[in-house]
Amino acid sequence: MRHKVGHRKLQRTSSHRAALLRNMAAALIKHEQITTTLSKARELRPYAEKLITLAKHGGLSNRRLAHARLLDDAQLIKLFDVLATRYAGRQGGYTRVIKAGLRASDAAPIAVIELVDRDVAAKGLDSGPVLTDEADD
Repeated sequence: MRHKVGHRKLQRTSSHRAALLRNMAAALIKHEQITTTLSKARELRPYAEKLITLAKHGGLSNRRLAHARLLDDAQLIKLFDVLATRYAGRQGGYTRVIKAGLRASDAAPIAVIELVDRDVAAKGLDSGPVLTDEADD
């Protein structure tokens, strides 16, 4: 029986699970909306909300705690400078999980996790290969 067992294991080792949540949180902060499986989104939600709460409180110790959980300097700056001011008046509930159907390949339930009051222009920001016109040379 799994009474009072806190989180999903997601069929990963503890280090792999920590890295997964860390990378997904950095992607969520960067793009402000990501698509993943429903169970991963439900695990990411409290992880990301605790990071935003640390940023709202501010201070050096909270910045160090957030850096230890995020390990991404660029997203740490965005978290403390942009998101902390955006959610200063909100008492929690910074993310939402929206069910998005089933994945075609294996019928896994898919969900979109996004920040409430997100910046729409941040989606897909500098991600993937950069296309240049150097192929004409």
